Amino acid sequence: MSATEILKTTCREDWNAATQHAFTDALADGSLPAEKMIGYLQQDYLFVEEFVRLLASAIAHAPSLKDVVPAAQFLGVISGPENTYFLRSFEALSATPHAPAAKETEAFLDIMKQARLSGRYEIMLSVLVVAEWVYLEWATPFEDQAARLPFWLGEWITLHSGAGFAGVVAYLRGQLDSAWEGLNSAQREKVEAMFAKAVACERAFFDAAWAGFEVAK
Repeated sequence: MSATEILKTTCREDWNAATQHAFTDALADGSLPAEKMIGYLQQDYLFVEEFVRLLASAIAHAPSLKDVVPAAQFLGVISGPENTYFLRSFEALSATPHAPAAKETEAFLDIMKQARLSGRYEIMLSVLVVAEWVYLEWATPFEDQAARLPFWLGEWITLHSGAGFAGVVAYLRGQLDSAWEGLNSAQREKVEAMFAKAVACERAFFDAAWAGFEVAK
């Protein structure tokens, strides 16, 4: 079993709750109220800047050019098509992209910042792996349903499924699996703690989205 698979087993309850959630089920079957999707998108959009900074920091700490290239290409997706998706969705839903951060959003922003400032490649990867792998796992079962949904629902699925995104997740997992081999027990404990914390934050974020974030006007 790979290191990332082992890490997932250490927080299985939160992982399953985050990847098999009522919020994403409703998103995928088209029954999610527009107001809940707007609140979710407003909060999720707050992650983009810190995520870009975290990914850029990971790129700077990657061991070789071979390790850098896939992350650099993914950085272009986040700052290009994904950012554009948010802006198009806000326009279509007549919503502002500007919203104060909810406490669940603040918690996730905080661990992304902690990872970025750690100076440790494996810590950065532990958060990046969770952020992308959780989304691949919830979105993949719904990939075939995306085309029949309004784009602000369907494209959120397609951005997080398919061979291209699966390749990104495989790359990130591979980087963490490789880094894990060179870590001592204390360093591994730190990775495990950060990984579990990130998964708990994902679960809390989806729980709050399902309850309904306050929509900024």
